[in-house]
Amino acid sequence: MHFKTFLNIFICSLVFIACSDTREGWEKHVRDKDALSAQLSITSSSLESHITTLSSDEFQGRFPGTVGEVKTIQYLIDNFSNMGLQPGNPNGEWIQKATMTGVTSELRAQFITDKERSVLMTGKDIIGNSFVKKNKVNLLNKEIIFCGYGVFAPEYEWNDFKDVDVKGKIIVTLVNDPPVTENGELDDDYFGGKAMTYYGRWSYKFEEGLRRGAAGVIVVHETEAAGYPFSVLQNSYKGEQLTIVDPSKTPLSFQGWIPKSTANKLFSMSGYNFDDQKALSSKKDFKPIVLSAKFTSRINNRSRTFSSNNFVGKYEGNDPVLKNEYIIYTAHWDHLGIDRSLDGDQVYNGANDNALGTGIVIDAAKAFSKLKKGTKRSILFLAVTAEEQGLLGSNFYNINPLYPLEKTVAVINIDAMGNTFGKTKDLIVVGKGNSNLDQVLEFAAKQDRKYLVPNPSPEKGFYYRSDHFPFAKNGIPSLYVGGGVDVVGKGKDFGLKMQNRYNSDFYHQVGDEILDDWDFAGTEQDARILFRVGYAISQHTEWPQWSEGNEFRATREKMLSKLD
Repeated sequence: MHFKTFLNIFICSLVFIACSDTREGWEKHVRDKDALSAQLSITSSSLESHITTLSSDEFQGRFPGTVGEVKTIQYLIDNFSNMGLQPGNPNGEWIQKATMTGVTSELRAQFITDKERSVLMTGKDIIGNSFVKKNKVNLLNKEIIFCGYGVFAPEYEWNDFKDVDVKGKIIVTLVNDPPVTENGELDDDYFGGKAMTYYGRWSYKFEEGLRRGAAGVIVVHETEAAGYPFSVLQNSYKGEQLTIVDPSKTPLSFQGWIPKSTANKLFSMSGYNFDDQKALSSKKDFKPIVLSAKFTSRINNRSRTFSSNNFVGKYEGNDPVLKNEYIIYTAHWDHLGIDRSLDGDQVYNGANDNALGTGIVIDAAKAFSKLKKGTKRSILFLAVTAEEQGLLGSNFYNINPLYPLEKTVAVINIDAMGNTFGKTKDLIVVGKGNSNLDQVLEFAAKQDRKYLVPNPSPEKGFYYRSDHFPFAKNGIPSLYVGGGVDVVGKGKDFGLKMQNRYNSDFYHQVGDEILDDWDFAGTEQDARILFRVGYAISQHTEWPQWSEGNEFRATREKMLSKLD
């Protein structure tokens, strides 16, 4: 045998042994008797109590900067204090203050050509706002450029902007990634194939427009491409909109959405067919087109600056070295508040989204507090603000981390988990295959005879839509789990029916309340599994890692190289 061949076999053997040791270590710890005993403190009745309280009308929809926030933060403080856990902010407080600007915009907008004028009905034909700190933000006869999917991705040699200067102009883009096909199928070599990448998210479209100096960005909404109906945006844009105060950046003068019906009208006014131009946008040689229609908008702003709060609790590890490494459980405590313009029920209670996730974090913390032997690593419990406004609280933490990101081992995020119709045989992993956190979850799930399945709709980009994402973007392996649909004794058809019912009837609507048919047995089971996952990571010396080829792996490796 040649020495080089022998060396390659030897190295591969070492890698296999190391991976096996890591797997066996995690598997051993999810079965630890101390954890199995402590998890019994997570109960259906306790979770139901948290969710009932947090989603009650008394908490007024938990909108940041309101009485609802005050009540929510106090509820968290009271629960964590009673457990004997520590405040998570190193300054001794339970909160991390995030300075935000709240803007209520009254929008009037129209498209104009030499021959016709299309006045847009706000809330129906267009929605949007401006975070520019002025009482009046006017854009008059601004040139409109259709930039396809609004993507600049050098790694794919993709540039929807080509050499067109969009500075001071209005960009119109499509939502999601360019659907590049080969032989009639989505090409996996471009933008994740069927799975959405961050280039497909609306937030990226706004960010790219801002980087290029555009006056505004308008995203065309289509339900299948966005992953939700236009009504979700209509509800989300009602009332006050929030942003993090960043003095170094000048925001877009306009950011918003139009439905396809408005896009059809805009393109028709300019002598184009929208569907034809959309089809051309999926080609690498697409070139932006300047529309003959111009955009005029007048916005009256009422703004306020205030502090909202991330809640942070801490369970300190007992290993002299490893206690300075952290696992974070995160869930957003906020929801959409109150809409006084509605008849009847006006409170967006957000029971599933995300009183449920907040309740699971509280009970996970309680389980850690019941451990007799403690953990080696420290555990942080981060209930973040303003997720519904664009992951603002989690972004703020990542810009201003209370503990070093390079010492943050993993993130476990719980958001609108939806496991309220009984125990299931499965768990849905959003972003399955991203990291070996899946292995830890699989070990814990198998204890309860559950199996893991990937998110069935990767094209909707769920991995980029919740509070683990800012951590992932900074290289930290992050787990995002949804409740399953293979309901014990009722089957997958029933579970899918319940899931679809929530998405169509309750998501971001006032009806997201605890219903008479809710069954918290599945919530309890899944919460215990997530507790054991965090416990196993806290006990094993190995760090979770991103999978080979994952988009966040290089960031993590660069971060960890600084520790060597």
